[in-house]
Amino acid sequence: MIIAKNQTNAIDLAVAALLENKVVILPTDTIYGFSGIVPGAKQGIIAAKGRDEGKPFIELIAKPEDLEKYAPKAVRENLLALWPGAVTIIVRNLTGGTTAFRCPGDPWLRRIIELTGTPIYSTSVNRSGEPSLKTIAEIISVFGDTAGLIVDAGDCAEAKASTIVDATESVYRVIRQGAVEIPAEFLRPN
Repeated sequence: MIIAKNQTNAIDLAVAALLENKVVILPTDTIYGFSGIVPGAKQGIIAAKGRDEGKPFIELIAKPEDLEKYAPKAVRENLLALWPGAVTIIVRNLTGGTTAFRCPGDPWLRRIIELTGTPIYSTSVNRSGEPSLKTIAEIISVFGDTAGLIVDAGDCAEAKASTIVDATESVYRVIRQGAVEIPAEFLRPN
């Protein structure tokens, strides 16, 4: 099913599809993303992308303070001040491993995450190793039969993916330069 983001029931339809563990293609504040409930939709997203099972996905959260539920160590305030926004932060999770979290800048998307009651996965809409698809026509052509729902917000041809920062050590590192430039002083301890 393909719906418009500005459709009055778009949030309800997206939440329902996510809660059914369907793979949903959602517009974000950066580029379109394959989305699904953590952890239930992981295998569906892996199959859609043709991705290596060992490579983790970004997990989107509804509010910056939600990070405290999943990561025991605080992230420095200057970096957290960039949320909501196009910055993904890799942290140590409660099991001692690492997880990449992002609180997106789009209130519409944050509302969907909030209503699901759990983080949702987000990864670029493309086959693994290929460029991200940035027009809705390409997305529908390639993944129209794969996704349980596609939410159309128009093309995002000029959009960049999120900037990824590894915050697992005392000196943070930019892993991927994306939509947000991180000041050097944000990477060093105070």
